Amino acid sequence: MSAVEQLRGAGVGAGDLVAVALAPGVGVGMATSGARLAVAAEVDDPAAVVAAVEREIRPRWVVWTPDTTATLVAAGVRPATCWDVAAVARLLFGGWRADPALVWARLHDLPDDTVPTLAPLDLFSQAEAAAEAGGGAGGDGGGSGDTPVRPDGHLRPEWVDGGWAATPDQLAAWAAAALTAAEREQARLALLDRSPPARGPVAVGRDRAAPPAGGARSVALATARSESAAELLCAELAADGLPVDRATAERIIAGFVGPRPRDEADAAAQRAGRDAEVLRHAPAAGDVDLRSPAQVRSLLRRVGIEVPDTRAWRLERLRDAHPLVGALLAWRKAERVATTYGYAWLDRHVGADGRLRGAWTGSDGAAGRMTASAGLHNMPADLRAAVVAEPGHAFVRADLGQIEPRVLAAVSGDAALARAAGDDDLYAPVAARMGVDRATAKVAVLGAMYGQTTGHGAQVLPRLVAAFPVAMAYLDEADRAGQAGRDVRTHGGRLVRMGPASTAGIAEREARSRAAARGRYARNAMVQGAAAELFKVWAVTVRARAAPLGARIVLCLHDELLVHVAADRAADVARLVDDCLQEAAHRWVPGTPVRFVADTTTVARWSDATA
Repeated sequence: MSAVEQLRGAGVGAGDLVAVALAPGVGVGMATSGARLAVAAEVDDPAAVVAAVEREIRPRWVVWTPDTTATLVAAGVRPATCWDVAAVARLLFGGWRADPALVWARLHDLPDDTVPTLAPLDLFSQAEAAAEAGGGAGGDGGGSGDTPVRPDGHLRPEWVDGGWAATPDQLAAWAAAALTAAEREQARLALLDRSPPARGPVAVGRDRAAPPAGGARSVALATARSESAAELLCAELAADGLPVDRATAERIIAGFVGPRPRDEADAAAQRAGRDAEVLRHAPAAGDVDLRSPAQVRSLLRRVGIEVPDTRAWRLERLRDAHPLVGALLAWRKAERVATTYGYAWLDRHVGADGRLRGAWTGSDGAAGRMTASAGLHNMPADLRAAVVAEPGHAFVRADLGQIEPRVLAAVSGDAALARAAGDDDLYAPVAARMGVDRATAKVAVLGAMYGQTTGHGAQVLPRLVAAFPVAMAYLDEADRAGQAGRDVRTHGGRLVRMGPASTAGIAEREARSRAAARGRYARNAMVQGAAAELFKVWAVTVRARAAPLGARIVLCLHDELLVHVAADRAADVARLVDDCLQEAAHRWVPGTPVRFVADTTTVARWSDATA
């Protein structure tokens, strides 16, 4: 009987949880609430088994970590949905660490410091192992190392360390443990969803948007599903890569640092030549290391420019003060290209197929933003001209507009700010309500979200509080929690850890400074974290809806999506991307009156959209 037949016989249908663990060359194990099955690799290809179940049933796959989805994607299997235990654990418990042993312990209310680890065998550990072998099953049947759970309730460290992949039966047992973890995560999320939304201390009233009708919120569960789907998207982004025209990239790099060096001596000569272009503007510069901030400050002092540091934004303000400053800024841009985005970068990360690939993760472990390696999130704007759609294709690029204040309006329930979000330019009605110009209103709103207490924006803060009391109270509540060292949760349920607020051994002034920093971090995390949640709901919605059109997301950059699609489908995908934003917003904040907008364009190369 095939895996599809066995699962159907167990009553599994579309969207039901099916846990999976697979190991190439060993087999695949699956588990549902009513059945386990194991298929050896010599009987059938593990990826083919999963592909058949995905095609015929389309369950929600439960995996311990994104490594499993990456293995499936590498084998050509593209699951529609999944439940990533590690991704959901980061949502529930905060932080980055989410290995199976720690997640299992936390879900079973076992202390973190009792999580077992592998250690060299000695007389004591051998005795302990023998005692475990004679004990109970810890809830998983049997009393030996053939089960993943120890008598004390912890996962066995040898299983966590890879022993789960020894046999098809152990793969099935490991999948069953993942299913248990997922079910416990869902139970905890249900508790969050039954809790009233944390929208600050101000009661619903004239200035506050009424909460959506329809009973209990399901935001935490929806966020968990989108966080899991985001890990699927990350696996696909890593596998597919970003289209790059190598010849164009080499021309751009050459424009900054010169032609590809023949050897290290040639590279050293090019570096010396770039340095000389700066040093010629400083009389009697001598042997100055431009890579040393202290020596650069001394160099600037020789031409009458005194600066506390050599940060780029500070030097940019002084560009016209002396030719040395402009030369130094140009040198810095060239140096960054040479050292980080030069020929070695191309050779290392751009494959023979013209795709730039890096590792992706769906959460940075703090506020929950997607991150990527290989320069995908920090590529200089000058290099974007080398990101070119393949022949017969185009990019649909969409960038969320004024996302942070719109998110604040949605999660705080501030009716006045929600009305302002009805305009394409939210800051215009905000300014009118505050009685200030647009520039001042923007600085004030952004400053409030970042906890700015000085400057022009802070001067009009009382007007901002009077105009939008609910939103400001929401931020202030998070600020107070952070100052007190209390953890906070974002709209979608992500725990943001604040750390202890102990003042032992700290001077009063330093204690106040640290508390203020925690408060600023907390208020910003409530907005940044929520914005990251909305972005991922949007991205995974686009992923699902665009797939039938043959379109694939090839880049997620902060608040921006880049979708690669056949040119004759680009207009359809552009409309779909905008529709998905509205769908995502109303799934993430059911019933919200806040309008979210995106700047959506169709281009042949990335730089055309950002020029």
